[in-house]
Amino acid sequence: MHEHTLLVTSTAESTGKTAITLALGRLAQAREKRVGYMKPKGTRLQSNVGKTLDEDPMLARELLGLDSEMHQMEPIVYSPTFIDGAIRGQEDPDELGAIVEERYAELAADADLMLVEGGGSWTTGGIVDLTDPEVADRLDAEVLLVAEYEQPGDLDDVLAAADAFGDRLAGVLFNRVADAAFDELEQEGVPFLEGRGVPVVGVVSRERELAGVTVDALAAELGADDLVSGDRDAYVERFLVGAMGGDAALRYFRRTKNAAVITGGDRSEIVTAALEAPGVNAIILTGGHRPTPAVLGKAEEKGVPVMLVTGDTLSVVDRAEAVVNTGRARDAETIDRMSELLNDHADVESLIGGTGNEPDTEGDAGDDAGA
Repeated sequence: MHEHTLLVTSTAESTGKTAITLALGRLAQAREKRVGYMKPKGTRLQSNVGKTLDEDPMLARELLGLDSEMHQMEPIVYSPTFIDGAIRGQEDPDELGAIVEERYAELAADADLMLVEGGGSWTTGGIVDLTDPEVADRLDAEVLLVAEYEQPGDLDDVLAAADAFGDRLAGVLFNRVADAAFDELEQEGVPFLEGRGVPVVGVVSRERELAGVTVDALAAELGADDLVSGDRDAYVERFLVGAMGGDAALRYFRRTKNAAVITGGDRSEIVTAALEAPGVNAIILTGGHRPTPAVLGKAEEKGVPVMLVTGDTLSVVDRAEAVVNTGRARDAETIDRMSELLNDHADVESLIGGTGNEPDTEGDAGDDAGA
């Protein structure tokens, strides 16, 4: 019988759940624990239709050296097609819950530690009674809640999730905390939460290499044509769609950082506004149109990369977001670095148990990943 189960969930999408889950798995394996993994609701799909598989279980199987079958690791493909069917009454929540429990039992039979990764945010799955609190109850799992922090108001989401999980909550792990917010969180936010009975197991600072992709890598993945090269080493973490007037766009763009603006190439006023915003690190143009030479000259002057990508704006947004989201946890090197961060800044033992030798993350990575 396995020792225990840990469900890793989050307050929002794209908080680093996958990297943290797999890093905990690697740390447990370094302590000679047999690790199992499942993601009951496959949400990070390569397609919006059909039986397309989530990329996270496939990565887990590779990096943790597992031989589990995909139908065990991902019993529910939580696609738009599935959601539409569930709303129309084509899915039975009790049957789905029973399937999750059955697949879990198969995987847990040979594991000391079962890692269960949530899908999307902790509320995902409500339409079939499989939110992460409900999954945790079905699997009798402890819960690690991953959250990001930029301002005190972000603690509202943490408290709401903590209340939903109740006594199952093993702790909150804050991930990718910017330097500007780090001291405030540690000195004020963490004591506040713990005073409310919410345990905090770690605070991990933002590392640029784990928070996005370079403009150069993004351009390569999108097959973009360079109009202005600019700073190719700049990082992109999020995307903004330019679909408003120039003045409104400028106000919008100025409220973000490490962003790429995606807009039609014929929207010169949007491109101009983007060039005025210090947090915009790249401009992606769609529709086959090129801006005027004057606009491109301004981009050249400011060193902002401008690239032309085939397809309409919405399809390019989907492709670009997939590049950034999957780029965060796609290789052994990323998981190794997260393992180091968790070892240094989180109470790993309380999450995975055991007091084995400190892991040699560099040495173990190549073996586990088949490198």
